[in-house]
Amino acid sequence: MSESFFAGSYGGDETKISDESRLECKICWYVYDPAAGDDYWQIPAGTPFSKLPDHWTCPNCDGAKAGFMILSEDADA
Repeated sequence: MSESFFAGSYGGDETKISDESRLECKICWYVYDPAAGDDYWQIPAGTPFSKLPDHWTCPNCDGAKAGFMILSEDADA
């Protein structure tokens, strides 16, 4: 298979998401919801995925930020 990202992958491309976009870890299915933030990393509610620090990883499995998938309900119609 190719080394490219799957369709729907964030892959670090901030043009694919909005400030309200929710993204899901492709390893453990944890959903980052900007409305809730992230207690583990002490990220306040209202923080968009694109504004998470570079060192941020999935709080459940330590998956890389670039490996998160954009949830389909957030895709532009």
